Amino acid sequence: MTVQELPGAAAYRPTPPPAWKPLTDPAPLLPDPEPYRVLGTDAVADADPELLLRLYAELVRGRRYNAQATALTKQGRLAVYPSSTGQEACEIAAALVLEERDWLFPSYRDTLAAVARGLDPVEALTLLRGDRHTGYDPREHRIAPLCTPLATQLPHAVGLAHAARLKGDDVVALAMVGDGGTSEGDFHEALNFAAVWRAPVVFLVQNNGFAISVPLAKQTAAPSLAHKAVGYGMPGRLVDGNDAAAMHQVLGEAVARARSGGGPTLVEAVTYRMDAHTNADDATRYRVDSEVEAWRAHDPIQLLERELTGRGLLGDDGIEEAREAAERMAAALRERMNADPVLDPMDLFAHVYVEQTAQLREQAARLRVELEAEQDQHGQDDMEEGR
Repeated sequence: MTVQELPGAAAYRPTPPPAWKPLTDPAPLLPDPEPYRVLGTDAVADADPELLLRLYAELVRGRRYNAQATALTKQGRLAVYPSSTGQEACEIAAALVLEERDWLFPSYRDTLAAVARGLDPVEALTLLRGDRHTGYDPREHRIAPLCTPLATQLPHAVGLAHAARLKGDDVVALAMVGDGGTSEGDFHEALNFAAVWRAPVVFLVQNNGFAISVPLAKQTAAPSLAHKAVGYGMPGRLVDGNDAAAMHQVLGEAVARARSGGGPTLVEAVTYRMDAHTNADDATRYRVDSEVEAWRAHDPIQLLERELTGRGLLGDDGIEEAREAAERMAAALRERMNADPVLDPMDLFAHVYVEQTAQLREQAARLRVELEAEQDQHGQDDMEEGR
């Protein structure tokens, strides 16, 4: 018997019952049709000059940090470095909008955001140097470990923010991810949980055009990545990722909304990765030089410098001062990274479990015996050389 043959089939309507209605009005959640901008628009008149100058100094320092870290890979002092050159406005704004009590959840490309938040530049590079898993205490700095697996930091951010809200703590989590990470399941799960729980989280997607060699058009057919927010019931914001003032404003509004109980926001920053994916990548195989040059004309430092000099807020002395401060930072980083770290192989077992398993204890004991035997051998060799 089919549905049409059932008693009362004439009243059947293939539509939801009248009680059905949308949980959320989608209209207020939709992003603007074009990326939001401040620099070069009337909105810049409302920008705080002191904030603009601070953003400029941090951008200059960030650009130099990226250049120095990239050079360290060529010198063999870093195993790998994913540069954020061209994306500095996203990185700096993400760090500056947070209060000390808030948490930052970075991806592997977001070392600059961690440094701008106050992390020691050397500690920020420890993972990429291969010395330790993290290199810093996440609780001390309120910065989660730099995340190499794509998007797995996003559910962690939601969990921390939700737990803080349940405890009554006034904490916001800002989670950073690239456009490639939006194709991972963790991205969708994190947004869904965050919206349902109204967790105080801000998701920042740095859309730099490529997931390694895969352009955005091969990942999604959505109008923008910010539009994905609507499907989960949160606002989506589309912003010019190279406009430092716009980034700070949009992220600041999203953080304030989250802190006040308004729930999560998805921010898509349209930017560009000027350098290769990492020092091991050859970007010339999947993009042309003319595309890179077109984005150089939209460089975040130049955009802000042009605004500041045009308004008489920045002169040659200020530009030189920012560059000299950045150079001092780079020199100190270079000097410290040239010193070989003193490592204890037994640290391999120190932070795996609160209480070591029997297998770990066995492995630690075996390594200890091997290290002692190697030390004894070195001692004998030294004695023989001294004879």
